[in-house]
Amino acid sequence: MTLLDWSIVIFLNGAVIVYALRLGRNTKTSGDWFLAGKTLPFWIVGLSLYATLIDSADLIADTGGAYSLGVRLFVPNLVGVIGGWFLMAHFIAIPMYRKGMYTNAEFLEARFGLGARIISVVVQVLYRTVMIGMISTAIFLLLHVVCTWSVVQAWTGVAVVALVATIYTMSGGLKSVAITDAIQGLVILVAAATIFAAVSQKVGGWSGLETAMADKNPDLARQMMHIGTDVVETMDTSSLSPQALDRELKLGGSHDKDTQILTRVTPAWLVVLSFTIVGFAYSIVNHTQSMRLLGSRSEWDMKMAIVPAGLLLIVMTFLSLGLGVMGRGLYPDTGMLPDGRADNIFPHILQQFGSPGLTGLVVAGVFAAAFSTYDSIGSTLSSLITRDLYGRLIVKDRDDAHYLRVAKWMTPVIIFGSFIYVPALLSEGMIFTYLKVVGAFVVPLLTAYLLGTFTQVHRSSALPGLLIGVGFGILALIAPGLAVGSGIWLLPTFAINSYATAPIGCLITALTMVVLTMIMGRTPKDQCFQSPKATDGWLYRSQQEIALPTVRDEKNFSMKQVLPAALGLAVWGIGLALTFIVFW
Repeated sequence: MTLLDWSIVIFLNGAVIVYALRLGRNTKTSGDWFLAGKTLPFWIVGLSLYATLIDSADLIADTGGAYSLGVRLFVPNLVGVIGGWFLMAHFIAIPMYRKGMYTNAEFLEARFGLGARIISVVVQVLYRTVMIGMISTAIFLLLHVVCTWSVVQAWTGVAVVALVATIYTMSGGLKSVAITDAIQGLVILVAAATIFAAVSQKVGGWSGLETAMADKNPDLARQMMHIGTDVVETMDTSSLSPQALDRELKLGGSHDKDTQILTRVTPAWLVVLSFTIVGFAYSIVNHTQSMRLLGSRSEWDMKMAIVPAGLLLIVMTFLSLGLGVMGRGLYPDTGMLPDGRADNIFPHILQQFGSPGLTGLVVAGVFAAAFSTYDSIGSTLSSLITRDLYGRLIVKDRDDAHYLRVAKWMTPVIIFGSFIYVPALLSEGMIFTYLKVVGAFVVPLLTAYLLGTFTQVHRSSALPGLLIGVGFGILALIAPGLAVGSGIWLLPTFAINSYATAPIGCLITALTMVVLTMIMGRTPKDQCFQSPKATDGWLYRSQQEIALPTVRDEKNFSMKQVLPAALGLAVWGIGLALTFIVFW
């Protein structure tokens, strides 16, 4: 990194941060801090949705994931996330918006009761802090590999970035966060396009990459370049004892005694289904997304926001994850990467192909991505903890300023507390850790949101369904280690496959809720969403202040009102076509 590079990093990010601090001076109430006073236009919301999703973990961790899994990793974004955005904006978030809800956990209490609300908060805090840990790890790898900083220097740099993001998030809340996210998202896009162009020229573009990879290793080319190819995983068993080998064989696969290679195959349809569910879970369960939608100035803006968000996500998916695929063509063996880690592919490519100015632009994009997600998750989890735990269960009726202070000071606790996940992320790989956590804990919540919105399942069905679904997820997390290490089988072989966790968790949760509904009866439509019983507390008062439907949405039902749905479906259609036709 040259002086020019660091100047670009500091100028691009410094200007945005100063602007965020200026915006923060206008934040006076909790409504301003949590929902930007419902003043955000669709393009700000859309850019913020995109920027929050595409963070430094996507530029580094997801690139490392694409290095391992190929174009299959396009599926969560192109099918799941965009589809989830559409359902969220057009259906699930509508009652939240109209009733003045601040968080998606409030939706679950209105639909299913307090227990579902609390589980939602706990799960979101668990898995979103994992995401912050991934961002911290990604910045560390960048500073350590590309900038050649020592371990201590690199972690000090991570702490400084986290501290700066904490300060301006505490100052301005959602309005500062959403507007700065929009600007930072454009920096991320330019940075990704710049490094992608440099590497693409080296490998001869996408078609040149596939040809070159097929010439060297046809099996690798099929695995990396086509979504419809079964996932093939191999394992060298030459160092295993007969007992350990027997346990591995019970997990499935075929063993070649001559080569001592164990091969396991997961069908493409299961991988696609799993990744699609993970993508939907991100859009629908993740309050960093619903928080932005609820901050829209109208229902029309909320629905329209997914159009720019989806288009940018399609472009960024190809640029960022495509870079990981190209990296596999350049460095087919992880032994060719620093520390032999797939997560190092992005820093390694930048180190090899960067030049003065270009490196600075890309590093600026990574830092912008980190800021955009530190601030987003920090403000989101602060909102959930303040409203759905502290204000709901502990201190129920203080003045608005009290809860605003609590939310602000929760931000540093959340951001810096997430560093506890770093050791696991460094040892297991970031993207695989994230997918395991989502499959285990988030998918049951996704099921509750979908059934709660589109069916009349009984109000009491969600809590048992969530407890059973999450219980299965915990078993799925620990079952492989116990089976291989101790010969203890908590689950049947087919359920231990990590790609099966999300579909089975979804099915178990849904079946539990449906069976209980068959026993207790369906909830009448007019009783599905119940208002809080207490009408004298801060939570109720704050809801009433913003629970006014937007007049512009009710007066003119015209082509303008149809436009968001038509364009949203068209964007999702592009993602589906790329997945099941172009890259299949």
